[in-house]
Amino acid sequence: MNPALFQTVGLLFASNIFMTFAWYGHLKHKDSALWLAIIVSWGIAFFEYCLQVPANRIGSNGGFPTVQLKTIQEVITLLVFAGFSVFYLGEPIKWNHLVGFCFLVCAVFFIFKKW
Repeated sequence: MNPALFQTVGLLFASNIFMTFAWYGHLKHKDSALWLAIIVSWGIAFFEYCLQVPANRIGSNGGFPTVQLKTIQEVITLLVFAGFSVFYLGEPIKWNHLVGFCFLVCAVFFIFKKW
């Protein structure tokens, strides 16, 4: 298997954890000032970029076309976000969310299939 895939996926998982906290973590603290949430989110997003940019560089150098890198990133984003939503924000995943995720798995098939 392609070693760049493991590095890319690992870095994208880590970057998406930071991204999810930067974008949605403040929703658990709605009583804090918006300007503070923005500054903290920018600080968190810095670390996301420090992981995401190398992930895409490694993946691209490893032979993945950009559309495949974006597809990998989107699937990881949904997985990380689903866990974040349930475990951090306490929001349930419903049946229609799972159906939508299944459609995304179908998209992955079509994007990665050699035609």
